[in-house]
Amino acid sequence: MGEIGLIAIGRNEGDRLRRCLESVVGNVRQVVYVDSGSTDGSVEMARSLGADVVALDLSIPFTAARARNAGLERLLTLCPGLAYVQFVDGDCEVVEGWLDRAQQALTEHADWAVVCGRRRERFPEQTIYNKLCDIEWDTPIGEAKACGGDAMMRIAALQKVGGYNPALIAGEEPELCVRLRQVGWKVYRLDAEMTLHDAQMTHFGQWWRRSLRAGHAFAEGAFLHGQPPECHWVKETRSNWLWGLVIPGVAIALALPTHGISLLLLLGYGLMIYKIYRYMRQTALSSGDSALYAMFCVLGKFPNMLGQLKFYRNKLLGQKSGLIEYKGVGNS
Repeated sequence: MGEIGLIAIGRNEGDRLRRCLESVVGNVRQVVYVDSGSTDGSVEMARSLGADVVALDLSIPFTAARARNAGLERLLTLCPGLAYVQFVDGDCEVVEGWLDRAQQALTEHADWAVVCGRRRERFPEQTIYNKLCDIEWDTPIGEAKACGGDAMMRIAALQKVGGYNPALIAGEEPELCVRLRQVGWKVYRLDAEMTLHDAQMTHFGQWWRRSLRAGHAFAEGAFLHGQPPECHWVKETRSNWLWGLVIPGVAIALALPTHGISLLLLLGYGLMIYKIYRYMRQTALSSGDSALYAMFCVLGKFPNMLGQLKFYRNKLLGQKSGLIEYKGVGNS
């Protein structure tokens, strides 16, 4: 407890933030909550629970990376001797026992910079979109290339690489992990429960925008670190271009001169869905969930591709990308 600080970030998370903070206050040396312009009383509630609060300057564009950097700066001002920091999104509850398990792992392995565990969706059966999140977060145990928003990190390693890149609107955790691994640190996924996430994703439009954001992150990640040997997200970006634009474009463009034969290219989507389905069935995932995940993986190529186009358009025009948010989209 004495060597761990915790940073939670959020905006208008309401009761989800309360659950988040109640799960950690008293279990770490210091909790810092970084707020990005909440209007629901989150700041006052966080203070009432004992968290120190950083309210970000509204005149500067918000990013999760900027929020985490600001939280770390405040945390080290309050507790300069901390060795580890747990980052958590404000819509997540930290599972009992995780903090001790993560600290022990970092203490025992001096070359590990980051440890993460199993993030689960709180209500996976509520909507298919929540279920897709829960499946997505079940990543392999062992040494990893990246972590997500919830992870415990060695502060010395974070400082060595300059923290998060505050300009990134998405994909900031994998990008940070690239830089950590480039200087010799390791990222590890433990076989342990870590957090419960409450996505409240109930509409197709939310899923679409989340996938759009992922495509933007793929493009920007490949732009920053796509050169060998890292080739960060190069495979993903190429796949999105192929399935999200090239194949349907060619199939439709050549439909008339080939008397419709080019439309047979679209059968490739069925083959891709089957390939992903077979791969997922090798895990403990049910047949129905494997089919659901496979179909949405392929469907996601289209918003992924649009997200990549958004990144390159803004890069060409010299414009900064704004946040692509999915919470609240489609809700009345």
